Amino acid sequence: MGRRHLLGMGVLLLASPAAAQEITPLLDARLRYEHAEQADLPDESDALVMRLRAGATVTSGRFALLAEGQALFAPIDRYNDGLHGPATRPIVADPENWALYRAQVQYRSDPLVLTAGRQRIALDDERFVGNVAFRANAQTFDAIRAEIAPTTGVKADLTYAWSVRTIWGFEGAGARPQAAGGDKIFANLSWASPVGKVTGFAYLLEQDSTALIRQSSQSYGLRLTGAQPVSAGWSVAYQASHARQADWRGNPNDYRARYWLADLVMEGHGWRLGGGYELLGAADGRALTSFQTPLGTNFKFQGWADRFLTTPPDGVADWYVQGQRTFKAVGPADALSLQAAWHWYRSDRQQRPYGRELNLLASASFGKTALSARYAHYEAQSFASDSDRLWLQIDWSL
Repeated sequence: MGRRHLLGMGVLLLASPAAAQEITPLLDARLRYEHAEQADLPDESDALVMRLRAGATVTSGRFALLAEGQALFAPIDRYNDGLHGPATRPIVADPENWALYRAQVQYRSDPLVLTAGRQRIALDDERFVGNVAFRANAQTFDAIRAEIAPTTGVKADLTYAWSVRTIWGFEGAGARPQAAGGDKIFANLSWASPVGKVTGFAYLLEQDSTALIRQSSQSYGLRLTGAQPVSAGWSVAYQASHARQADWRGNPNDYRARYWLADLVMEGHGWRLGGGYELLGAADGRALTSFQTPLGTNFKFQGWADRFLTTPPDGVADWYVQGQRTFKAVGPADALSLQAAWHWYRSDRQQRPYGRELNLLASASFGKTALSARYAHYEAQSFASDSDRLWLQIDWSL
């Protein structure tokens, strides 16, 4: 059966009189102002973007059909959206867009969840495969996904995707396309062990366009996450991961690169304090032969200034410390959170200091509304240029 018939099959299943139908509306809105400065560019960027998503889920027995559309407007567009320039301004990767955001059919039972169609996929910490939810357009996958839990504590998560709907919207092209085709296979097998969740993974990524073919890769790795109590009200959370990456399917580069992550956080009484180390290693210093994660939610990693969205040819090592304080029921707010992180970046090859970065975030929730103010300052030493970014954001969801 062709891919175009998947949603048609779902409509027929839901039309069956065998079970009562339940309709759940989907609606969320975002208003965000972003200001960006870079020392190597003469002009600043100012972007005010408004995003609205609307749709519905229709459920009938074990089956559900979901459809959701999206519209993105920029009332203030003094910025380079990555497609239209001007190139004298920093990129704010939120181009105006109208799109079918999600359209999927899902089957649910106790051991199996099967999803087909355009869908969100976020695996583990989203380092390798994610939704890129921070960007206004986000990222979805045209895919078939099977989540299988044959017994307690064991889960297999298998996906075949034939297209990635990127953050660049309907005008995307070239190295920033609307959609990236090619065979993509994501495989996770996890086990809830006594010391934490152990996950083995394999991500096989084929990019079939000339502009992206050097991103085709195969990555295999192992990940551990867990938490243990240490005293009254306090616990320690930890994660560690290692992976190897190589070229795959038509990539003209022949390379091998490694990935490491180690992170430790103390949590208790509203505090989160910790730090860690992440390495995206290099091969021989040629472009796109270092460890790449083009389908990950890369904004979550290596600082918010977006200086390392593509791993440099000599790789990047990130030492970081972070702290967060959360308060409940502060005035009219249901919760208030204050967060800070510091990053120190070096190259993998030759161990050159790249730069350092400060990240600050204040956020508050008021029922269905969330407010946040975010700031990033990158101070260059031997890589890229000084950069400052500020975000003011309102989110509302039904």
